[in-house]
Amino acid sequence: MSERTPSPPGGRPGKKWPLVVAGLGVLGVAAGVLLASRAGLAPGGGPRGGGGPAQAGSPLDTEARVHVLALCDAAQAWRDEHGGYLVAGPAPREVPRAGKPVPFPKDEAFLHLGFDPGEQVNFQYEVVLQESPVGEPEVSCLARGDVDGDGLNTVYRVRLDSNGMTTPVEVENPGE
Repeated sequence: MSERTPSPPGGRPGKKWPLVVAGLGVLGVAAGVLLASRAGLAPGGGPRGGGGPAQAGSPLDTEARVHVLALCDAAQAWRDEHGGYLVAGPAPREVPRAGKPVPFPKDEAFLHLGFDPGEQVNFQYEVVLQESPVGEPEVSCLARGDVDGDGLNTVYRVRLDSNGMTTPVEVENPGE
């Protein structure tokens, strides 16, 4: 006779718990970053954010990384609940320049996703849906910013595969 492990109370644990825990962790980090930058406590951050080029570990780099991960978590949660991905953005319409924060507009798609990066942002955010070479949906969550005002954007990208797995944050043109 083999022993069976009893099921936890309430039945089998849901698949969403790891996503919920990860999402809460990302939101906690985002809240800390936003509070620190607004209070002028973030390194190089002045009273309203900014803080120089988006070098690794800078307030601008942290903003982009935290928000692009939160955006992909929101896109995956939407898919889990509704059965498909929701494209969103780009918002704000123009890419913010020179590390000067701009208002983040009220955008219906971002509201549906539950993505709220705060009143002001240093990056443009977008969720893009493409078909992979094997016909599977592939989602890219993007943050674009011209942090030094030279016309060349730094782009942060996280990709979601059809199983909801994310890639590490990719950065094109860091510090630009």
